[in-house]
Amino acid sequence: MQSPFSNLTPVVKNLLIINVIFFIATWVLQSSGISLVRWLSAFYPASPLFKPWQIVTYMFMHANIGHIFSNMLGLLFMGPIVEQTFGSKRFFNYYFFTGIGALVLHFVVQAIELHQATGLFYVNIDTFAPQNAHQLQVVQSVLSEPILGASGAVFGVLMAIFLFYPDLEFILFPIPIPVKVKYFVPVYVLYELFSGVMPTQGDSVAHFAHLGGALFGFILIKIWGFKKPNNFY
Repeated sequence: MQSPFSNLTPVVKNLLIINVIFFIATWVLQSSGISLVRWLSAFYPASPLFKPWQIVTYMFMHANIGHIFSNMLGLLFMGPIVEQTFGSKRFFNYYFFTGIGALVLHFVVQAIELHQATGLFYVNIDTFAPQNAHQLQVVQSVLSEPILGASGAVFGVLMAIFLFYPDLEFILFPIPIPVKVKYFVPVYVLYELFSGVMPTQGDSVAHFAHLGGALFGFILIKIWGFKKPNNFY
């Protein structure tokens, strides 16, 4: 059986390496009292923890081994297909555009949540006086909880697969039954939408960031006017 690493394309290969380096560095520096999560994950723009570079660096941060494993596995198997379809330069642009787009939609949803609770889109946490426990909870959640991970960009890659290779089959672990992308992706998107609108208690997944990656991927492909290639997988 051929190794999946044998057909790695240049951008995907470097993205995998950088993500692993960031993950190891986060773990090593944390033991020394240095929090890369605080500096490189993304925070809502009104948060005192927000820094401009987080718009990009958040894509290389991951919460735990399961988080990075699932994202890198998706990138490993889908990324080379999309990079070979687009070409490396266009794929590079596409990956970061969808990752940033995922964050934009996540920020929009946070802004709506903040406005519904306080009537404001921008709150200074040092001077804001909450009128009730709900306001305090929403403000603390929006301003202090980071978003991190490559999931938004990976969803952008998944959207490209859906548009160009809808008959490509996935095997969904642990169910050994192949499912075509054209069936899997719409169900997955609906699941993310439902989970974002009706979150369960303790759910820390940024579902709207996933949707943002897919949405911005769809928009960019349409703007480019990129046509379905003749080759197939």
